[in-house]
Amino acid sequence: MTVWSPTDDGFADITSHDAYLDGVPHNTFARLRREDPLHWTSYSGGEDFWSITRHADILAMNAKPALFSSARGIRMEDQTYEEYLARRTFQETDAPDHMMTRMKVAKAFSGPVVAGFEQAIRELCVEILDEVLETAEFDATKTIARQLPMRMLGRILGLPEDDLAWLVEKGDALIANTDPDFTTHVLDKMTTDEFRMMPFNSPAGAELYIYAKDLMARKAASGDTSGVLHMILQPAKDGSTITDEEFRNFFCLLVAAGNDTTRYSIAAGIQALCHQPELLAQMKSGGDIWETASDEIIRWATPAIYFRRTATEDVEMHGKTIRAGDKLLYWFASGNRDEAAFADPFRVDLFRKPNRHLSFGQGGPHVCLGMWLARLEVKVLFQELAMRLGSIEATAPHRFLRSNFVGGIKELPVRITRA
Repeated sequence: MTVWSPTDDGFADITSHDAYLDGVPHNTFARLRREDPLHWTSYSGGEDFWSITRHADILAMNAKPALFSSARGIRMEDQTYEEYLARRTFQETDAPDHMMTRMKVAKAFSGPVVAGFEQAIRELCVEILDEVLETAEFDATKTIARQLPMRMLGRILGLPEDDLAWLVEKGDALIANTDPDFTTHVLDKMTTDEFRMMPFNSPAGAELYIYAKDLMARKAASGDTSGVLHMILQPAKDGSTITDEEFRNFFCLLVAAGNDTTRYSIAAGIQALCHQPELLAQMKSGGDIWETASDEIIRWATPAIYFRRTATEDVEMHGKTIRAGDKLLYWFASGNRDEAAFADPFRVDLFRKPNRHLSFGQGGPHVCLGMWLARLEVKVLFQELAMRLGSIEATAPHRFLRSNFVGGIKELPVRITRA
């Protein structure tokens, strides 16, 4: 998440969604990296846990999935085993289940397949920007960052254009389920367990279940094989096919993660242009910058603030013992601002290389499925935006999501001049 000068007192409650209303409490994470990189964290909403805050530790632990399991969920909130089985996607499984499901869907989002979408992404960016930039002042998150990812995902998946606005709304309700601006069923304030078997414990999950089932029935009846959803439903090399439950949960994951994470990376990049004017000139110059700019913008954004893991056996680390069954959180937002890994981490350096940021979960088998698509969308959007801008500045303070899980700017009022 995107803060140049953190203002927290260094002792924020990192489990509280309210602690992120002004952005990630980076002073608190900096203190933990210095003083207590393996920190036992009290959590009033469930099981206490270990906080992993250093870049090197997260990278090393992410490469040991047998030792640090994903099969108890990836969020701070706890769930029963029954709830876990009903909600899980391949993100929340270990080998061999993880790879068995991943191989059924990964082909649709591979680097070569995604590269073929570049012209379609560019055309959509031009369409969005030419309309938005007719106005000098606007909310860049709402009019640019919120538009591109879901509209592009809709084309890739073969979804009806008329359904996309509704899908964006439902995706917001799923992944931003702790922010009252996006849902009436705020996760940490709910008094019902009616939706506990749905993805993200959200009524939007139930609606998306029904939508996905009806969508594929309509496609099958009409012989429509457009989009990668058809590809996902085809047998894998071993002859296996994705189950109905796997498909429904994966569809919810696509609508949520495929929409919000790229949106907030784009918003963070636009925010950076407002605060560091030299970035626009660098983008306009082009060349090698486009080999590195996307990853730096995504590092800067860190849309996934953390992922959870569970220890499968006792581990000694930093003079402490992690016990089998202990819950751990890899704080990507902290690792991506670690001074030991990144020079001047609170500045955006579009030429940063190497850039081993943690935003895609690199180093382990759970590396982000949408990594290639996110990089390409961010690159093309900023290529097209930079050539159209003369200047850009913020006109009012931006607002962050109320979430300890998804880091993003939900309102970004700006003023621009055209090139």
